[in-house]
Parts: sequence; structure tokens; C-alpha cells
Amino acid sequence: MSKIRQLDEHITNMIAAGEVVERPMGIVKECIENSIDAHANHIEVHIYDGGLSKITIIDDGDGMDQIDAAMAFERHATSKIKEESDLWNIHSLGFRGEAVPSIASVSEVTLKTNNGKESTRIQVHYGKRISYQAYPTPKGTQIDIENLFAKTPARYKHLKTTQYEFSLISDVVQKFALGYPHISFLLTHNNVETFKTTGKGNLQEVILQIFGRECAKGAILIDSHDDDYHISGYAIQPNITRATKYYMYVYMNHRMVRQQRLYKSIQDAYHAYMPSDRYPIVVLNIEMDAQLIDVNVHPSKWEVRLSKEKQLENLIYSTIQNALRNHLQIPEIQPVKEKVKVEMPSFDLYKQNQIYEEVFEKKASDYNPINQKTNDLSIKTEMIEKEEISDNDTLYIEPLNPSFPELTVIGQFHGNYILAQGDKGLYIIDQHAAQEKYHYECLRRNIFKKCQMQTLLIPEIIQTTPGILAQLKDINALLAHMQIECECFGEDALILREIPIWLKDTDLTKFMQDILDFYQKNQKIDLEELRKTVLASIACHSSIRFNRKLSLEEMKQVILDLKKCEQPFSCPHGRPTMICITDQQLEKDFYRGG
Repeated sequence: MSKIRQLDEHITNMIAAGEVVERPMGIVKECIENSIDAHANHIEVHIYDGGLSKITIIDDGDGMDQIDAAMAFERHATSKIKEESDLWNIHSLGFRGEAVPSIASVSEVTLKTNNGKESTRIQVHYGKRISYQAYPTPKGTQIDIENLFAKTPARYKHLKTTQYEFSLISDVVQKFALGYPHISFLLTHNNVETFKTTGKGNLQEVILQIFGRECAKGAILIDSHDDDYHISGYAIQPNITRATKYYMYVYMNHRMVRQQRLYKSIQDAYHAYMPSDRYPIVVLNIEMDAQLIDVNVHPSKWEVRLSKEKQLENLIYSTIQNALRNHLQIPEIQPVKEKVKVEMPSFDLYKQNQIYEEVFEKKASDYNPINQKTNDLSIKTEMIEKEEISDNDTLYIEPLNPSFPELTVIGQFHGNYILAQGDKGLYIIDQHAAQEKYHYECLRRNIFKKCQMQTLLIPEIIQTTPGILAQLKDINALLAHMQIECECFGEDALILREIPIWLKDTDLTKFMQDILDFYQKNQKIDLEELRKTVLASIACHSSIRFNRKLSLEEMKQVILDLKKCEQPFSCPHGRPTMICITDQQLEKDFYRGG
């Protein structure tokens, strides 16, 4: 007797539901996508008990006639595609025809719809049609989903608290609002309004509603394109950060997606402006020919495949980097400011005198940044690029970064901060962070040009896995531009016989293990980032310390050096080099605003 048999339609729908409908948030996402595809201008989402007892979604879209309303509950019944070639040219958010029948197989669904000519009401409970009749309802569609997963207890137990489930729903509704600012959204929980947008098409207004005034006020408009891609949206100023990467919103043809490589491009563009453990807020929509993107990759449609992905990564990186460079704002003093703890890199560093000798070809005895026996600033200036300073022209050279303000030094505060005045108000410059950034950029420009090599007296042995050894050829190819090459040493180790000079006093085992771990996780190595971290720490230890009195000329030199930096507003660790107390803030605090 044969063992293989075809499953009935209800079971196949329940299997599909396991892929499409993992929790209430997935239901809300699928239904909103249907509303958007139906050209809705207003979408209401009403949630009860985190979506566990009831979800109601109402739109003013096209609606359906009686036949289409009934067909919507049939699996793989869709108006979005008709033939195979349509799969590679999808312009709608939904296309598989799985969402509605999948939802109806694990809940009690009532659908009311009106296309302007016919009004219909259909009830389907756990895959079984209960009623199907004409029914008066406004134009558009309303779907009520109740008692979700009541007959699938294993799935029900997988869900968390009602507040947690609602937080996921709220997050996805806000994502839609950012992706579709021309659609008004209303979200309620247990009859309490929690989120609402106007639908006026102003993305900056939606950013204001979700992230607040400070984010929206300094948001940098993004608008760039090449032959295949057009990028638009906003990049938030880097002084406003988040602890996770989930505030980078990427849309492709207005479809919300999760694309790790594009997230990485955004992070790389922000890297010099914020601490390494913080993440930016960015909203980007990428428009392209539909044939360049494959959306039929994952049941939930979060993941996609792209043609010319590297080209898009480069476009995103360069666009955001240029936008930040040209529109960066100096952080303003706020009445209450949250402190962000920034940890210093944990690399073991080599001696300061040696690295300066190697980079600038000066004798170690000519410069001693640790004991400060010589004048740091004058020696540094002589070492790097000779500058003549006068009282009249020091601060009026053309800055390398166009956002840098014209400043006039007025003094020093507690031996730590330089005070200067500019067009916007009072500027406070962190003398250590400012010099740190200048030294970092000088080091980067010089040390990256050419690396001398040092043969290890005792070769370094790094324990690793057979998987790494099997990929050693590819790893060495990635390490080649750093002049690092490993050899196999037995069945579970690598040996390093020669290293670049800048690595000579680091913990080589830890350094290489970090590289190999990073490669295993990402299948690539961003050694430039690791190298930058080392240089950042060198620059930190070689800069002016706090509690050191500076002469007027030295303070002018600090600002002059900062003006020569490509990115002068934050140190290599992401801390600000300067802040501004605006004239308006001073007038307000001294009650002169009236």
C-alpha cells in the first residue's frame, strides 16, 4: 500500500500559515500590504490584547466585488501575477496569494469589502466558510481577525506578553508610515490611540512623530542616483544615536526589507562620526527597475536578492558620507543631556615615540608626548606641516570641511576646554579630542602609504579550527593588502612569521583571532577598521591632556589644526570635538527672549 498522499487544502494552508503568520505582527504586515496594493489613502489598525483576541484593519482602498472577495480565501489566488515572467517584474507588495487563506486557517476571519458597486461580507473560521452574503459597508475593505491560534496551542504558547506583541505591531506600523508618508495611518491598542500620521507626504513630519523634534530638525535630505538606482530619504545627525541597528530603515521600491550588507554600508558611512557601539537613524527608499530585485526569496518577504548589489552598496556609502560631510551640525547644548558611556579600544598599543619616528621620520628624542618636556603643539606643527601663525590670519584660512564655523578664541576653561565665539554663539572645544582627531588624520594619511615589515624572532602560533585552515587561501588573499600572510601549522593552528611594523607591539594572537572570528561570521575581513582602531588609540595617547594650560597661540593652533581635518566634529572614538551654546539658548536662559 502506498504511503504518500496529497494533503488536503486546510492542512496545506496551516503549513503555509506557519511560514507567513508567525505572530500578530506578521498578520498586520500582510494585511497592510494588501491595503497599500489596493491604493488606500487611509489605513486604520485596531489591536486588542496585543492582537491575541482581535485585530481589525480598515482601509479606503479599491475594495473587491463578490467573486474576488470569495477568491481571496483560496490559496495562491492573486490578482498580482498571471504568468511566470511576472515573478521577475513584481510591482506590488503582495503577489503569492497565501496571506489571507493562511490567516483564515488559524483564526476567525470576517471580511467586509466594497468596490463602489458591490458590498460583501464573508466569515471564515479556521479554514471553514461560515457565511457569504451581500452586506452594506463603506468603500474599501475591513478585515477582523479574532481568537488567533486558539486551535494551535503550540503556536499560541510561543507568543509573549500582550505588550511585547503590540510593540512589534507598533514597530511595523511605524515602518509602513516611514515608507509611505503619503498614506495616513492610525494605530490603537484596546481602544487607545497610540500612533497617527497625517498622510500629507512629508517624510520629515513622520520622522518628527516617531523620533522627536531633535531628530527631525537636523535631518539631512538624501537624494542621489546612478544609472540603476535612485536613493531618497533622510539621514539623522550622528550626535543622535541608538544602541541597536534596527533604526536603519531600508525600503526597495517602497518594500521594507532587511539587507545586512546595505546596513553595513550605512554604518561605514557614519563610522567616523559616532562611537563604535552606537548606530545611526536613517530612512532610505531605493527605487530601481523591478527586474533588478528578486522578492520571491522568503515567505515573510523581508529578504530579497539584488542584481548589482555592490554598486548599490557603494552608492549608499558615498551618498551618506557626502551628505554628512556637507551638512553636519555641531551639537547644541540641551538643558538635560543623556550621557553615553564610550569604552576605549582594548588593543595593546606600541610605544608612542617609535610610531612617530616611523611615520614622520623624526628622532624619538625630538618629541615626547608622554612627559610633556617639550611643547607638544609647536613640535607637532614642525613635524607635520609647517604653519606660520599671526594674530590676524590664524583662524581665517579656508577650512577643509565646509561646515566648519569661523571662530575667534576668547579663552580657556579649567585647563580643559577652549572657548571661542562664532556666528551661532559660544563654542566649547575639547582640546584633547580636537588634537586627537588631527593626529589621527595625519597618522592615517602617512602610515597607510607604505608598511615596513618586521620578521618575528619567535613566530606567532595561532590556534584555530579546520574550517579556517580549509579557507586559508581566501583569507590570505584578503589579508594581502595588509601585508599579512599566514601558513598552516599542523592540523589546528596557523603560524605568522612576519608582520607590518604597526603591529609589532600588539597582542598578535588576540588580534589574529579577532580577524579569524570576524571572517567566520561574515566571510570577509574589514582590516582597515581594525587598523583605524589602533591608530585612534595612538592619536589619543599622543594628544594634549586635560588640565593643561595653553597659551593663546596654542589655542589658536588647536583650532587651526582642526580646520585641516576632513571630519573635524568628532574624535576617532565618536566623541564630539566641540559643542555650541546658541545665542538663542543664552537669551532664553537670561530671560532676554521677550
